[in-house]
Amino acid sequence: MTVLKTAIATYPHTKALKAGRVTVPGAQLEHIEITPIRNALRRMCRGLEFDVCEMAVSSYLTAKAYGKAFTALPLFVMRQSAHTPLVYNTNSGVRSAKDLEGKKVGVRGYTVTTGVWVRGILATEYGVDLDKVTWVAVDEEHVEEYHKAAPSNVVYKLGGNLAEMVSSGELAAAVVDGRVDAPDVKPLIPNAAEAETAWYHKTGIYPVNHMVVVKDSLLHADPTLAPRLFNAFKEAKAAFLAEMRSGAKLTGDARALAQRRDLLGDDPLPYGVSRNRTALEAIIQYVHDQKIVPYQAKVDEMFASGTLDLE
Repeated sequence: MTVLKTAIATYPHTKALKAGRVTVPGAQLEHIEITPIRNALRRMCRGLEFDVCEMAVSSYLTAKAYGKAFTALPLFVMRQSAHTPLVYNTNSGVRSAKDLEGKKVGVRGYTVTTGVWVRGILATEYGVDLDKVTWVAVDEEHVEEYHKAAPSNVVYKLGGNLAEMVSSGELAAAVVDGRVDAPDVKPLIPNAAEAETAWYHKTGIYPVNHMVVVKDSLLHADPTLAPRLFNAFKEAKAAFLAEMRSGAKLTGDARALAQRRDLLGDDPLPYGVSRNRTALEAIIQYVHDQKIVPYQAKVDEMFASGTLDLE
């Protein structure tokens, strides 16, 4: 039996797989716990440390541009709102998204997927010229080689704290994780939940953040591995969907996912290429427009053979 070293976060929809209640035929999963999971993404991009690993979409597209030897499965295990993370300092002179031009805006890393989505929305929905913004990154990019290729309006202040930098006024705005507890820091997009819903109805885009990748050497050695892994993740998700439908009391991440059914229907975590093609086409366009990847990838070329028709 093949032993696969995996680095996947424990979500409501991966819990059954990680607990061993769902298995992969012919394989044994050796789960390595990495917290936060983004550290695993970096280690995969730089050292191919895992056989199966969670991977941010924009990091994946960047990694493939630099020839990294892993390929994605269309398993979208983590999604985030692209409208809520952008906050601004009310003393910065910013009154609307367009006012970000000429200002410094903080991001964890320039290639980080949440930031890519936020910038894409700023450009397409609010008319912001992204080249007129100075993007201040406080962490290394997952793909180390990218640092030398970053646009001239990207500067690195490694180790900086985005919440403190926007609170102090060093940054006019920032893409942050969670809330910033400061009286002068407010969301730049008011009523973000409503804006997100309107954007979805207008564009059909339900942002994808993290996928799952597998080492190319394993995929080449066994063409059945990709669909077997896909089906195991799908089975684990099915267990969570059944829990939601049962009326069981949900908390935390599970409750947040359940609330998305009002917008998305019974399955708030659609897997497969066909149900996510619009979002994938959008982020491919964004990473090209934002000078992260020098070419526009094709959606079907992103994923392992044998998985394009799976849902």
